[in-house]
Amino acid sequence: ESLHSCIGLLGISAGSLLLAVHFYTSPGAAPLIPSTALGILLLIFSALLAYAGIRRSLRNSSLLLSLCLTISMFWCGYGVTFILAGQGVLGDTEDLRDAVGPGLATFPVALLPVAVVGFLCREPILALIAAATSLASAHDVALRHRPALGSSAVACNYLLVSLLGGYFALGRALWFLSKGKIVLPGTDPAKSNAPEQPQSSGSSTNPFAAAGLILNMVPAGVFSCRLLGITNKLFLGQVPWLWAAGVYQLGICILSYRAMDVLMATSFGFTSILKFAGGYCLLYPAWQPQEPAFPTPFLVVFSILFAVLALFLALRSPVDSLYLLVYVASCIALSCHPKGFFEAGPQGVAVVIFVASALMALVHLYNGRANAKIPTGQGAVKALLAHSTSLKLREGPELHAPYLGYSKYGDAEALAYGCSVLASFALTMPGDPQAPLATVVIPWVVVAGGILKLLGGSVAFARGKTLESSAFILYSVLWIIWGFTRYGGFCGTSSSFHAVLGIVAFMLFNGFIVFCSLFLSITWFFYSLTFTLIAVSFFLDAIHALPAGYDLAASLIFGLVSFYCFLAALASSTFEGPTLPMGGPVVQLGGVGGRVSRCLHLPARKASSVRRIADILRDGGTCGIPTDTVYVLVAACSRPDGVEKAHRTKRQAQDRPMSLWISSLKQLEPARHLLTPLLWDFMEAAWPSPISLVVPRGEWLDFLGMKDSAKYVGTPQSVAIRVPDCSVTTHLIDLVGPIAVTSANPSGEADTTHHNQVYAKLGDQVDAVLCDGPSPENVASTVVDCTKIDSGSIGFFRVGIVPKSQVLQILEQVQKK
Repeated sequence: ESLHSCIGLLGISAGSLLLAVHFYTSPGAAPLIPSTALGILLLIFSALLAYAGIRRSLRNSSLLLSLCLTISMFWCGYGVTFILAGQGVLGDTEDLRDAVGPGLATFPVALLPVAVVGFLCREPILALIAAATSLASAHDVALRHRPALGSSAVACNYLLVSLLGGYFALGRALWFLSKGKIVLPGTDPAKSNAPEQPQSSGSSTNPFAAAGLILNMVPAGVFSCRLLGITNKLFLGQVPWLWAAGVYQLGICILSYRAMDVLMATSFGFTSILKFAGGYCLLYPAWQPQEPAFPTPFLVVFSILFAVLALFLALRSPVDSLYLLVYVASCIALSCHPKGFFEAGPQGVAVVIFVASALMALVHLYNGRANAKIPTGQGAVKALLAHSTSLKLREGPELHAPYLGYSKYGDAEALAYGCSVLASFALTMPGDPQAPLATVVIPWVVVAGGILKLLGGSVAFARGKTLESSAFILYSVLWIIWGFTRYGGFCGTSSSFHAVLGIVAFMLFNGFIVFCSLFLSITWFFYSLTFTLIAVSFFLDAIHALPAGYDLAASLIFGLVSFYCFLAALASSTFEGPTLPMGGPVVQLGGVGGRVSRCLHLPARKASSVRRIADILRDGGTCGIPTDTVYVLVAACSRPDGVEKAHRTKRQAQDRPMSLWISSLKQLEPARHLLTPLLWDFMEAAWPSPISLVVPRGEWLDFLGMKDSAKYVGTPQSVAIRVPDCSVTTHLIDLVGPIAVTSANPSGEADTTHHNQVYAKLGDQVDAVLCDGPSPENVASTVVDCTKIDSGSIGFFRVGIVPKSQVLQILEQVQKK
């Protein structure tokens, strides 16, 4: 964590030093760093900052995440603006001022919540850097409007940021490299950082929400600055800010799914569409004199989707729900003004979005760090529904859903269905054949129907939903291609034949999906079947035989079916149990949709689940359980029939025998006299840990009650034994006694790192799986040969998560003792 903090702080320091050198150039002189080179370097440092922030957030919800992502996004937009200026796209000084003004005006306000929360929650390093960067950016935008202020003063501000970041990065680096022995004043992480506050079960644990809210300030700032007179016009020089915020917002959307926050992730996906649409509107007048027109129908539909999402979000956080209602107003304002972002009505709503986003970012940052929380009404709805028998809110992510695959993400189907609604209603706009790009349709078809649906398909694939992911990816490709060809004006008479062949191929693939959906659910059958109507509409349009009104009817039917699926997906992610029926499979055959697995899926976070697993093991069953490394298949040593079953299920190879696990060394205490003192001390020093020790077989096994199970564990000469460093596993061993353990995969296959993989590989052959999501590590334990330890040497059958040097160091310490 300190290493990633150091990388982030060094990136901030280096980027600020670049800007300091740039502004140190005297007015009228040639810049020391050319604009194009400066822009490219800023893009490199922005990528480094994004990496540091994301990597830091995987272990800790910290202000560093919001600081790094905020500065990264602004430097990305700033860098692209410098590149445009260097290439002559921005003509004069006034164009450059109007291009950088919105971003520089938004930047100080966006960093203020980080600085305030940093000071309040004892994060002085991040607070000082955020405040100094905010001051430098504010002075930068002031210089653009009042050149008399002098560029040297701006350079001094950026130099101050560089010195602060460099000092704290050096301190963190020295602390990290010296393992805490060398500490510069004010850089000790143990003293400067407040401990992370545990989240309540009903609150959002999404560390990326604040960064997503800050990103929402960027497009609002672009249009607010025009309304407030900070900039003189809206033009292509401001597109980098909008599209950079849109790209980063897509990243925040993915990371929010990684945090299992389905509702906020869906809202970030929706707001990214508006960012890309705004950038498209500013880019279009670059090659056409007229301003693009905004179609009304799907903006109204978009406002309905935002309203429905706000309704479901109100069940968890009423304040977040009220915030989304601002976007409902924004969509309505855009639909009421044909010129969209270029008219004062939508720009007035942008001012409200700017202020609301800043306040909400402050709330999320503060509640993520402080002991005392700013009330957001999270418990109000939960208390109202506490006595309801029909509606019960989900508490935390459901990680034990029996899906195949490697699931680290929340369900993204709501976003994919919502994008289907938007893309289908976009088809209701025929467009002008003479100016097909004049109507703002491409962002809704290509970005919403294509890119975001592709995101939904990728997340579905990660969750093991093979058919759903295939359908979403296929539909996304079709939306992207058709959006560019039809609304981009590329589908002429000469290319109609090629378009027809492609659409026929898509229809054949979709026919296969329709057939497979018969075995999935009724809703999915109608969803894929009605998309066939859309594909037929594309086909008829390509051969210029589209009947009047057919495309409108097809898009309305598909849009309504998609809207129902959108509601059902939101209800499924919000309430326990299906509140809106998706329907069972249309066709049920033996082994296809009709078989119910007898393998139980029990969440590891519940003590009752561990007791249930213990009962199954005591009855001679086999189970897949999480450990401190990968998932394993276990059986109780007191039940030889269970150990034999596990051995048969595993198809155990002779060179990889089953091992023996105990909960603590106390279980071996009665047999201590049968083990050598050096071996005993080595066990005591090495455990609990992901280190398996292979020791000579002997009478000590009888003290563990192995009975007839001993013949399945180890080899005739030795046995591998371990005490795992996992509270769930050791508690289970305390309940059932020693267990026989092997990896939860058939011999020769890769280790199993998620409970869904256990279900996929051994689901029909085990009695239960204790589900704890992804493994903390993707590497198995280290297996040490201790059969000759009394001679002073050990060997290694497998070097896993614990390196060889660490094991040898433990042995050396024991020998000295």
